[in-house]
Amino acid sequence: MDAGFTAEQDEIRRTLRELLRKRCGPAELRAAVDTPAGHDPALWTALAEHLGLPGLALPETYGGVGCSVTELALACEETGRFLAPSPLLATAALVAPLLLALGTDAQRAELLPRIADGSLTAALAVPGTHLATALALTGDNAGDWAGGGRAGGVQARRAGDGWRLYGQADQVLDGHSARLLLVAAHAGGFARSRTLLFLVRGDADGLVRIRQTALDATRPQARVQLRDVEAELLGDEGADVLAALAALGDGAAAVLAGEAVGAADQVLGLTVEYVRQREQFGRPIGSFQAVKHRLAEVYVQVQAARSAAYYAAWAAAHGDGVGALALAQALEALRSAAAEGIQLHGGIGFTWEHEAHLYFKRACGDELLFGPVHRLRAHAAGEAQLFESTEVTV
Repeated sequence: MDAGFTAEQDEIRRTLRELLRKRCGPAELRAAVDTPAGHDPALWTALAEHLGLPGLALPETYGGVGCSVTELALACEETGRFLAPSPLLATAALVAPLLLALGTDAQRAELLPRIADGSLTAALAVPGTHLATALALTGDNAGDWAGGGRAGGVQARRAGDGWRLYGQADQVLDGHSARLLLVAAHAGGFARSRTLLFLVRGDADGLVRIRQTALDATRPQARVQLRDVEAELLGDEGADVLAALAALGDGAAAVLAGEAVGAADQVLGLTVEYVRQREQFGRPIGSFQAVKHRLAEVYVQVQAARSAAYYAAWAAAHGDGVGALALAQALEALRSAAAEGIQLHGGIGFTWEHEAHLYFKRACGDELLFGPVHRLRAHAAGEAQLFESTEVTV
C-alpha cells in the first residue's frame, strides 16, 4: 500500500474543501436542513456539475470520473468535515454500486449517466430498521430481514410481466426526496424464498414517503410505505443479491469512516481554537494541563481513526474487507471529539445555537443507523473467527 496521496486525490480534497467552506457554513447548514428536501439543491448542483462527485466512483463509460471508492471516501471526508447535507451517500455510496454490480445493460445505460451528472438522486430502502444487517456490518445478512416469508418487511409478488411491492422501510436515507428508490424485498414462498432488489420511481402510485424527525438533522431519513406499488426487478432473478449487499457494506463503511474522521477533525479543531481564546483565572483554559491531556487523547484517537479510514478506503478498492472495523474506530473517535468539544466549550457548548451538538448528533445518529460500535467490532471478530477455540490433540 502506498500511503501517499496522488496529485488527483489531493486536488479533489483541496477543491472540495474550498467549495464547502464557502457554501456550507453553519448558517447555510441550518438553512439547508430546514428545507423540505433536507439539503441545498444549489449546493448539490455544484457538487455534481462542477466536481462530478456522484460519478466519482463510476466508470467513464457511464459518464463517471472513473475513480474508485478510495477517492469517494476521501471526498466524503471533506463533506463530513462540514456535515454537508446532500444525497451523496445515499446515491453514490449505496445505490450506484448496486446498479453497477447487478443491473442489466439497459438499466445501467439508462440510470448511471443520470446519477453521474446529478440529475437523478436515489435511495436504498431496506425493510424495517435493518440497514446495518442488510449490509452485513452488524450481523449475518442471510435475508430474513427482508421478510423471510412472514408478515412484515417488504413482500414482492409477480403481476403479469412485472412485480408489485407491499411493505414498509423505516430508515431510508434521503428517501423522502430521492427520485428513484432501490427496494430490497422478499419474494417467493417458503421453498423458493429469496431476497431481490427492485427499482421504484419516486412518483409511483401507492408510494407514500414521510420525512422523519431524525436525531441527526443533517442526515435526513424517511419512512417509505409501498402499497401495492409497481416495480422493476434489478438485474435478473438469479443474481446473488445478498453477496452484492455485503460487498456494498464494506465500501459504504469505508466512506462513512472517512466522513466521521472529517467531522472529528473539524470539531477537534474548533475546540482547540476555543480553549486558546477562553480565559479563566487570568489565563487561557488551554494552558491548563488537564485540558491539554484531554485534547491530546482525542487527537491520538482521531489520528488513529484517520489511518484506519484511509486503509479501509484503499482496501475497499482492492477487495479487502476492513470497512466495519474502520467505521467503528472512526465513530468512536467522533463521539469522543464531539463530547469533549461540548464539555470544553462550557456553557455555550450546550446551546442549540452552537454547532458542537451537531457533530455529537452525527456520531450518535450514525451509530443508530450503522452500528453500534461494539456490534460492528463483534461481527467483524466473528467473521474473522478471532475468538474461535481450536483443540489441539497430542
